[in-house]
Amino acid sequence: MFCVIRCILYPGTKIVVCSGTLKQANEVLLKIQDELMKMSPLLCSEIQEIKIGNEPICRFKNDSWIKTRTSTQNARGARANLIVVDEFRLVDEKVLNEVIRRFLGNERHPKYLDKRKYQHMQERNKEIYMSSAYFQSTWAYKKAQSYTVSFFDDKRKYFICGLPYQLLILENLRSRAQTEDEINEPDFDEISWLMEMECIWWSDTENGLFSHEAFTKRRKIQHAFLPLELYNDKNPVPKVKGNDKRILSVDVALMRSRARKKNDAAALFINDLIQTDDTSYKSNFVYCDTFEGMTTDDLGLTIMKWFYKYKCTDIVFDGSGVGISVFDFICKDQYDPETGETYTALNAINNEDFSTRCKVKDANKVVWIVNGSAAFNNDICLMLRSGIENNKINYLIGEMEADEVLSKEKFYTKLTPLQQAMVKKPYINTTLASYELVKLRGEIVNNKLKVREVSGMRKDMYTSMAYNYWCACQLEYKLRPQTQDTQTLVQKLTIRKARY
Repeated sequence: MFCVIRCILYPGTKIVVCSGTLKQANEVLLKIQDELMKMSPLLCSEIQEIKIGNEPICRFKNDSWIKTRTSTQNARGARANLIVVDEFRLVDEKVLNEVIRRFLGNERHPKYLDKRKYQHMQERNKEIYMSSAYFQSTWAYKKAQSYTVSFFDDKRKYFICGLPYQLLILENLRSRAQTEDEINEPDFDEISWLMEMECIWWSDTENGLFSHEAFTKRRKIQHAFLPLELYNDKNPVPKVKGNDKRILSVDVALMRSRARKKNDAAALFINDLIQTDDTSYKSNFVYCDTFEGMTTDDLGLTIMKWFYKYKCTDIVFDGSGVGISVFDFICKDQYDPETGETYTALNAINNEDFSTRCKVKDANKVVWIVNGSAAFNNDICLMLRSGIENNKINYLIGEMEADEVLSKEKFYTKLTPLQQAMVKKPYINTTLASYELVKLRGEIVNNKLKVREVSGMRKDMYTSMAYNYWCACQLEYKLRPQTQDTQTLVQKLTIRKARY
């Protein structure tokens, strides 16, 4: 509405709307074309043409226009009097400063400004940034802070405001009952709600174990593994090459969440471990999903199906509690009624007590059993944090960036909406996993780091990732030369005879 009114009342206005993807930026033009123009014959009489394609534009008869661009380095070349950046928190700061803000050229210059008495009415170019709140560690928070300071300076023309969900209820744009129901759902994500609906910038540094900024820097993988049903003979699951490994990790949980009680979900992650040199691997978390309310047999069958279908080389999960029952299921040959296949038994590789529970001779020893002790939980947390900070882990890109990547893939455009949603699910789950990490808090108990989640929140995806990276470190350790020398460093020191 603002863009349309501005273009009509100020002839010759040039507006560029930017967003993370062209599809999202084009929503402005689609809104004008599919809704506003159908509601207003007078608006139609003002518009000369509207095109949505490779060069999207809404051109007005008074020489005003609205164009759309993606917020990337490839968006160079546009010129405008006014830029609108949607979800600016997801835009790279360098792109914003070096590309998008450079769109602003000469100010609009109506002819009356040539008269001396109107020269004081020269217009300034305008910048409008819109977004939900985000993490305080991001550059977007610093920009919001600078706008707030400038807003209170009467000599400068800045403005900033937040529009929380209470305003929507007040203006009858959102149902109060619906809002209350959403807040009381068992899978309610408090942090997402605070940022999206309450305009609160979340601090991920105060007593936090993981930094959102560090995690975001590792989101580099563009193509996730696909759901199994989308693979076939012409498009098979990628093979494991050479000495590379592929780890399936599971945080075992069976109980379904209920109203006002949030239980952990079973979280499964696939880590495509790529050997980078003779003694090192790099972890690439290429697929993930969560399941609630599964029986032991259902979860066990899912684990075996994922292991064999995704061509994994190792499995890791906690063998305590219900983990024992899951192991007892997968250590026997199991028939899959859905595919008609029989998956051969899997055995433990690092735990003799579990290994003896498997009665199938020559069962594949690929299962790493972990023990969730205080010392182990301390170690895996520090390992995962170190892996992220030392650039040894890669994660999937954000869902908005993924939407842009996937939209260029022919196979993706031919999928049904449901299939497309399933393809994008791992990217969304990766974002949810990042939220889990930044919500974790740590305290020292008996000289060990104890990891705890914010009250009412989960840590199932963190746990699965931590198990996975621990397993990756064990496999990496095997790459290193193993020596039989048992001498201590002190014993190896040369001892010279004393001079008297």
